[in-house]
Amino acid sequence: MFSPDSLKELVNAQGYAHFEVVDQPEIIDDFIYKRPVVAIASRYPIVDIHAVKPNIELAATIGLADDFTFSRKILRATVDIPHMGHCDCYVVHFKSKRSMIEPDERNQKLSPEKTIIESLKANVAGGWGSTIKRGSEATLLMIDMIERREATGYPMVLMGDFNNTLADGVLSHLTTNTLRFVSAIDRDAYLAKYCLNDAWDLFQAVRFNEGNESNDEIEIEEVSLEPAIEPSQEQSQEVTQTRTPTHYFGADSSVLDYILFSCEFDASYHDSLYQVSDYHTYDRHLINPIFDRDGESTDHGIVLITLTLRS
Repeated sequence: MFSPDSLKELVNAQGYAHFEVVDQPEIIDDFIYKRPVVAIASRYPIVDIHAVKPNIELAATIGLADDFTFSRKILRATVDIPHMGHCDCYVVHFKSKRSMIEPDERNQKLSPEKTIIESLKANVAGGWGSTIKRGSEATLLMIDMIERREATGYPMVLMGDFNNTLADGVLSHLTTNTLRFVSAIDRDAYLAKYCLNDAWDLFQAVRFNEGNESNDEIEIEEVSLEPAIEPSQEQSQEVTQTRTPTHYFGADSSVLDYILFSCEFDASYHDSLYQVSDYHTYDRHLINPIFDRDGESTDHGIVLITLTLRS
């Protein structure tokens, strides 16, 4: 966002009394801004705020420049959450897919064909450069999160605009489920403690389990009367749900915005405190925009998560 003070005022009126940023947008002229920043608003006290910094030594080890920086500062807020205590919440906006290289289209010495070729080359090389940057940001952040988790033991939440799907490999290590050369018992324990889970997957697992429990109850009741019947197609569809895209570009759509949780929010984890009881993508401003209401809205869908305390 471009106007922290204005946003702080708006969310405060909605009950989010705690608001923090770790950077400021750049003002070009009067009310014209560029380089938006991330922020966090909370109903619960924010007890610590920190701008995550990349591990420069590690960055150099994996072949990055020794002055590597995040394209946008990553915010870590430690929030005092009811029944849980301190929880580290990370807010990100990873590097976009926009090419890092801008061709010189105003070069009068180039023929029209040569100009197109130069644009193609810039698009290929610049797009890959952005991908490297985005994946590297996620990697260095994940390492910092693991180190922070090791030091404090705090639960973790990672949220924001990832500018990428989790499934295509560039960011898949954020939800890695593999660890080689260790025993199965140690592998599962450490992966559960230090790795993250997509809120959508956690929500689907809860719905599936609740659906199975409901189906079991139906079958038990029916056995006493007549032979059990298979769950209807309608009941099966209640468990399976299609994920709504958060971004549209022309005829294409994709999920670019995520909320990831540590195991304390995973209902299948024996020591979890909360479970994801609802998942919704707010996209009215994209699907059916009204200018007076949505003229200054975000161009992304907004992921909304409901957490329920486990009994």
